[in-house]
Amino acid sequence: MDTMHESLVKAVPALGHYPQEPISTGTTLIAMEFDGGVVVGTDSRTSAGSFISSRVTNKITPVTDHLVVCRSGNAADTQTIADVVKYQIEAYTMLEAEKVSIYRATQIFRQFLYNYRDQLSASVLVAGWDENEGGQLYALPIGGFVTRQRSTASGSGSTFVTGYLDKNWKPNMTKEECVKVVKEAVGLATFRDGSSGGVIRIGVIDKNGTDIKLYRPDGNDFPKFVAPTPHPSWPAHVEAKNQ
Repeated sequence: MDTMHESLVKAVPALGHYPQEPISTGTTLIAMEFDGGVVVGTDSRTSAGSFISSRVTNKITPVTDHLVVCRSGNAADTQTIADVVKYQIEAYTMLEAEKVSIYRATQIFRQFLYNYRDQLSASVLVAGWDENEGGQLYALPIGGFVTRQRSTASGSGSTFVTGYLDKNWKPNMTKEECVKVVKEAVGLATFRDGSSGGVIRIGVIDKNGTDIKLYRPDGNDFPKFVAPTPHPSWPAHVEAKNQ
């Protein structure tokens, strides 16, 4: 008998140990750099297994006027990290009398994701603009590893659109081209991924600040797709009999 397994599944109220089955969550985060800034796009569905707890979650969290973080994973964990990092950036800005760079802000996110990697379920995309490096996009998966990306996708919906992004990305894309590709990619993810859905939010971060737009499924600007219809499922002899 596996006593170790039994101890893991039994609750120990005196120790505050109440084991639970893992809950699957899903989302779609997509971002692209362009010459002069970054375009980010997200869906708005928050789910816990098959239960949709929110259809209109804003997953693009502004940290400063020129920095946003796109959140995936446990909603409470990512919201807390965003709030703590925002506080630290504001404190550093006041104490040092200068703006915190996008790279340095990313390292603050990395520190929290790495130090609490066993307690948190959080993956983020950090996108922003500063005077030294221009538009920058950093991907931080669970565990806190940092990579700078030109085009990236995260969340459960990313598996459905990675090929689309690889095909449509090209060097020196304009802001308008990035917005079109990112919006189409998020739309494809919401069409195929059961854990992604709701509205589409597109954010553009450049020297002018952050501009976020919302696209509703019942609007004309929302990407529309039609799935190929299957062949009739009736066997040939049944179809012949009905004719």
